[in-house]
Amino acid sequence: MSNQRNVVFYGAISVDGYLAREDHSLDWLLGTEGEEESGYFEFYDTVDTILMGRKTYEQILILSPNEFPYKGKECYVFSRTMTAQNEDVTFINDDIVSFTKKLKEQEGKRIWMVGGGEVLNPMLQAKLVDEFIIQIAPTIIGKGIPLFTPSNQDTKLELVDVRRFKQFAELYYRVK
Repeated sequence: MSNQRNVVFYGAISVDGYLAREDHSLDWLLGTEGEEESGYFEFYDTVDTILMGRKTYEQILILSPNEFPYKGKECYVFSRTMTAQNEDVTFINDDIVSFTKKLKEQEGKRIWMVGGGEVLNPMLQAKLVDEFIIQIAPTIIGKGIPLFTPSNQDTKLELVDVRRFKQFAELYYRVK
């Protein structure tokens, strides 16, 4: 039995599988009935570490300009261009897979993988993602930033739970 921490993707997508519009806008998501009752705070209490890419980080700063929303959590941003750290995040220039493997071996709660395919895809290929909690918003946006990028990787999932938050459907999967 492994004592490793779990990496979980938690986030919302459109019915056609997009995280955001091509310009990273989330306008299609905001204001949807059920958004405020999504189980977010229940989930948030189960994590102590957050991983994301630079583009996701920059969007978070736009959406929450007055206060970083993940204060009190260890927050790492993978970037090829940004370095060092600030009061909210540490920028990581190392390989996503190597860094995440080290994190999984440390004691703690779940590790939340925020954002899209540039960070998620290498983690999936290295079999580092343990869970998916995907909330589906009642919108088809046609094109944008997909949750999953094309790859030759098969990942088998086990459906653990399905919940409804008004107009959102939440699917909870464990990786087999």
